Amino acid sequence: MKCPNCKDKDLVSVMTQQGVEVDFCHQCEGIWLDKNEIYHFTKIPTYLKSKIEEATKLQKPSSRLSPISEKPMVELPLLEGEINIDYCPESEGIWLDKDEINKLPVIKANVQIDKGIFSKEKVSIPKILLPLPNLTFRSGMVLFGMYALLTLFLIILVEVTKIPPSIALITGIVVAFFHFLLGPALMDLSLRFLFKMRWVKPEELPGHLRAFIGKVSQDRKINFPRMGIILDGSPNAFTYGHHPNNARIVITQGLLDLLDEKEAEAVVAHEIGHVVHWDMLIMTLAQLVPLILYYIYRTLIRVRSRGKDESAPYRLLIAISAYILYIVSEFIVLWFSRLREYFADRFSGEVTSDPNKLASALVKIGYGLAGDDTRKWEMKQKERRDTLNAVGPMGIFDSKTANILAISSYAGPQRMGGEVDKEKLKDTAKWDLWNPWAAYYELQSTHPLIAKRLKFLSNQSVVLGKAPYIEFDERKPESYWDDFLVDLVIKVFPFAAFIIGAALYFIKQETFFLGLGLFIFGSAYLMQILFSYPSFDFAQMNIKGLLKKIKVSAVRPVPCIIRGKIIGRGIPGLIFSEDFVMQDETGIIFLDYRQPLGIFNFLFGLLRAAQYIDQGAEITGWYRRSPIPYIEIKKLKIGDKESTCFVYNVKLFFSILIIIFGFLISVSVLFK
Repeated sequence: MKCPNCKDKDLVSVMTQQGVEVDFCHQCEGIWLDKNEIYHFTKIPTYLKSKIEEATKLQKPSSRLSPISEKPMVELPLLEGEINIDYCPESEGIWLDKDEINKLPVIKANVQIDKGIFSKEKVSIPKILLPLPNLTFRSGMVLFGMYALLTLFLIILVEVTKIPPSIALITGIVVAFFHFLLGPALMDLSLRFLFKMRWVKPEELPGHLRAFIGKVSQDRKINFPRMGIILDGSPNAFTYGHHPNNARIVITQGLLDLLDEKEAEAVVAHEIGHVVHWDMLIMTLAQLVPLILYYIYRTLIRVRSRGKDESAPYRLLIAISAYILYIVSEFIVLWFSRLREYFADRFSGEVTSDPNKLASALVKIGYGLAGDDTRKWEMKQKERRDTLNAVGPMGIFDSKTANILAISSYAGPQRMGGEVDKEKLKDTAKWDLWNPWAAYYELQSTHPLIAKRLKFLSNQSVVLGKAPYIEFDERKPESYWDDFLVDLVIKVFPFAAFIIGAALYFIKQETFFLGLGLFIFGSAYLMQILFSYPSFDFAQMNIKGLLKKIKVSAVRPVPCIIRGKIIGRGIPGLIFSEDFVMQDETGIIFLDYRQPLGIFNFLFGLLRAAQYIDQGAEITGWYRRSPIPYIEIKKLKIGDKESTCFVYNVKLFFSILIIIFGFLISVSVLFK
């Protein structure tokens, strides 16, 4: 886009301290704001909107051209003519000259532009393969460390409590052994029961895929894996089995329909990577440790002693320690799983000699898991089945994080398998790469964040002499840890207050402190609600503008009003899915319909949700990201039909009730 003031200078996307990306001219330092983007910078958007609407009645022709439509804009006089902003009637964008944004009414803070982008040299993707730790050595060390920790814990258990842990240990091992032994057979049965699935012979596969799998199997000296196809429109792929020579690889018909030949081969190569690396056995061994620790915890908690038992306090302490170690070991297993995903990706890049194909496939699979192409929507609705989500942990990636790719790469009516809008993908991936909440959610996932996988695959492409699939700018214009720490405090505040209140009561054993504890908890809960549900002003925005927001989380939302078309249910094909997918002229986003009781969600999805499909709607709610971008609905309006979600109201009422109840208890004790 060309600068309306300088005319021959290009506008560059830069970040502001509010965590919003804008278009900036380095020469004249003016900024361009897309439709409704200005409302990210004010706490009272309706007031600013009213002033802009008043100014449109006094508009004058402008000599400046809109960077969007390249047509003349109009001047809008604000503050009785003290400020004249340029406005594009066609795109509804606004051009502001240098520092003019800070002169507008009710701007909540000084808006500073990150100018470091102009002084920084372009950082290219390194031509040396980004190192991954030695898989064999790291696998051995992780397993050795986890089992050494388990052994030490068992020794302490025997020495301190004199309770033989043999029963817990043997039971845990036996359970894990039979789980591994019978797991593939049980998985075979569940697939037949839950899905429309059939096993296919090699000659029944597409010719290119059969030849590719045959070549890789021969090169790696493993048997041709048993192949299954799930007759479902949602694209996915996963593998399971005991060892490389009895592996099963299951793909969906949706994956074959969606991907081109090379992309499908890249996805299957990723699954073969899990096979040749013995991931099925190694992950089973790793998961055995938290299983045993949890079983020990449950066994010690359930022990009921007779008479005087001096070991009871020690047993409780050991049980708590076992649970803590169980949590720690679970996080280690998740980290180990994410590491092995990187190796499977790299294996795919090696055997296909084109890592970009897997990168492209990951993005396209993200479309399929999040929503279909408009022209295929009705056809695929009948093919999809919600139960496919059951294989999410074994899939090519976590189906939850797939939604991010579907939204960020949306580039018009073709949502599934169409050309990826790389710039929009870059904008939305900044949250993954910059916001600390992304790392928080990744810690709880079996798969790395997609943006990170794309980064490694792009590096591998450069090393192989190919153009990278995508280049991310990872230079942060500022630290986002301050907002993250505030969010974290708000998130844990009610829990901490509850612990403090309970401790006061149990220490003092007086009714007054029970009331005081309830009052403290209720007050903390109310503060969390008021922070997480700002409801004083909802600004009209668009989806593209929301997706560019960096400073947003599940705790820190953006109140907004979105107008668009509801194009389907949140879970395609599920007749009682209460959630929706909405499309406006800039993108698509997920809508979370939520009532205080789950039964109301079910009834709404079953009886009313169908009325809203393919209808133009206005959504009032809170935009959040965790890591999926979504809007929690406050009010859903279509024509004269309106549906309101009461989660916020019930939470607010509940917190105030607790405060009042705690206050009355404390006061009644004082005046007794």
